[in-house]
Amino acid sequence: MPRPFASPGAQTVDWEERVDPDRLRTYRLGRAKAALAASDLGAVLLFDFNNIRYVTSTHIGEWARDKMTRYSLLTRGGEPHLWDFGSAAKHHRLFCPWLPPENVNAGMIGLRGAVAPEAGLFTRAAEDVADILRREGVADMPVGVDIVEPPMLAALQAEGIRVLDGQQVMLNAREVKSVDEITLLNTACAMVDGAYQLIAERLKPGIKESQLVAEVTKFLFDLGAEHVDNINAVSGERCSPHPHVFSDRIIRPGDQAFFDIIQTYVGYKTCYYRTFVVGRASDAQRDAYKQAREWIDASIELMRPGATTDQIAAVWPKAEAFGFSSEMECFGLQFGHSVGLFLHERPIISRLNSLEHPVEIKEGMVIALETYCPAKDGYSAARIEEEVVVTVDGPQVITRFPSAELFVANPY
Repeated sequence: MPRPFASPGAQTVDWEERVDPDRLRTYRLGRAKAALAASDLGAVLLFDFNNIRYVTSTHIGEWARDKMTRYSLLTRGGEPHLWDFGSAAKHHRLFCPWLPPENVNAGMIGLRGAVAPEAGLFTRAAEDVADILRREGVADMPVGVDIVEPPMLAALQAEGIRVLDGQQVMLNAREVKSVDEITLLNTACAMVDGAYQLIAERLKPGIKESQLVAEVTKFLFDLGAEHVDNINAVSGERCSPHPHVFSDRIIRPGDQAFFDIIQTYVGYKTCYYRTFVVGRASDAQRDAYKQAREWIDASIELMRPGATTDQIAAVWPKAEAFGFSSEMECFGLQFGHSVGLFLHERPIISRLNSLEHPVEIKEGMVIALETYCPAKDGYSAARIEEEVVVTVDGPQVITRFPSAELFVANPY
């Protein structure tokens, strides 16, 4: 029987191999370079923070994520170039020796339009990129961009740069996880295991969904979370249809309640649902949970190298079978997605896209599988999610809080 993946503490020790940061950085940059070499692009220009981190192993906090100001360039055969916010660039030159210091510069293109394009920041950035493309011998090849502001796109085109989709190259690179990435993902799941224990103890009449969100957020930061991206807390009559947002609703006896905990540990995310019932379960609630469990177990069994995503999606029910008019309307309820530095990486598995556009499952993928079943009482619902590592020996589930049966919190 294969050994389970490790989930060590964050502390570095000399007596046990844990995450090796140098190996992690080397693996990720190597994957990005290989994906670029296999494409028709001469370079990738990256504004997506997850891609920037994958290539440069730099991070300056979640406050910057929606500001579109950091960017990185990787050319064929070259080393990463990074433009970062103000003094962060100087900090990187001091503390990130894996980056050539001459490749790390301060950069700013306007904070999503707060500095008008007429100020010339986009033009200056595009000129810098064009100069590097010429110096590194790829000026005659297209550049892939992952996400971009329209003025930046216009500035690149004004420099004669042909811009294509670079996100696909980066998603190709990020498909297969290294042992260090899997260890970080597994440790992130261990943190959420503990968060669900807290929920099981605190989930009782009189507490609000929002209070549970606050307590779990603190718990995860105390354990070392880098960021708590989102916690869905959904209870009672809010369970069906799934609203995808928590509220200030007060928990009541007999409520079914499900939670999705999305948090980040050293860059790597969780996507991890569990369903509870408060005090005592009804037959309708138990039946819905049993059905959701059957659907997810059928998909977990298929998570093996060489399987394809259409085979997995086919074991899940059609939209009409659980009360929806189309696959678009119920997208994300019977669902699978790879998880890594970004919450939704390739492959994305659903009846909406996978039946006609299947993708091969590969060893080393880490895929979150989610199922949902509304209850016959008309308002309760069951939601389960497991994160699965694809191995040659079969699927390994790394989300461990009990889920074989509907969990009754604080029974009476």
